[in-house]
Amino acid sequence: MSAEHITDIESAAQGDTRLAARGVTVGYGGRTVIENLDVTIPPGVITTIIGPNGCGKSTLLRTLTRLLKPAEGAVVLDGEDIAGLRTRDVAKKLGLLPQAPVAPEGLTVADLVAKGRHPHQSWLRQWSSDDAGVVERALAMTGVSDLADRPVDSLSGGQRQRVWISMTLAQGTDLLLLDEPTTYLDLAHAIDVLDLVDDLHESGRTVVMVLHDLNLATRYSDNLIVMRAGSILAQGHPRDVITAELLDEAFGLRATVIDDPVGDRPLIVPIGRTHVRPGQVPVRTSQVRLG
Repeated sequence: MSAEHITDIESAAQGDTRLAARGVTVGYGGRTVIENLDVTIPPGVITTIIGPNGCGKSTLLRTLTRLLKPAEGAVVLDGEDIAGLRTRDVAKKLGLLPQAPVAPEGLTVADLVAKGRHPHQSWLRQWSSDDAGVVERALAMTGVSDLADRPVDSLSGGQRQRVWISMTLAQGTDLLLLDEPTTYLDLAHAIDVLDLVDDLHESGRTVVMVLHDLNLATRYSDNLIVMRAGSILAQGHPRDVITAELLDEAFGLRATVIDDPVGDRPLIVPIGRTHVRPGQVPVRTSQVRLG
């Protein structure tokens, strides 16, 4: 590890940041996916990682949660190298919703959400009324209290996502990492889940997500991390990051960017080959603003 990255880790350890990756290199089966990457997750906001398929979005999220161990570099959580923390201690600080999680057949909603309390259990501290209260509040916060006795596998996709988010809330963490929480959901249910995520953020939680839908990412995020080929192209507020030039560079996407008519965020309008009128020059490198 370079002296520069050691300095960055020491700075994070002094309390300058909540969650960060410093000089991380990560790969699978001998193939490097992310190399020498630095990123800091700002506290108290919704950060969304976007980028084309295979760019390393989920790899970065899994590295931040210690599911993947970097070949080089380190992830810093609350001032400590996450590799040196006990799994139970990490789970008390950080909640993770992986892609397409699957519950055991027949497991009820209440029993699944109660599993979020496992990091707080020990031989000396068994299940208590305090744990039951945390589970009840998590169910209420996600709007699934009325589903408590239903088997998880009997629920709709949107309901299941709410239940899984409820389980991460039951961990009692204020740092939530969600890997594609809207996968397989139709647009209405996707918005429903993201409205819930926004509510959790408003209640004081830091959220990191991976999303594929670019317009949903810009609408629900305070901070975007744009990746391509294992590197970060840009990071910042959607208003400062999303341009036609960036979309072309990151995704190879022809688009124009206008003001979202229902919010203060940019709205991406893709331009397909058949949508360009004869004689019209496709908009690739200009950003259009309305109003």
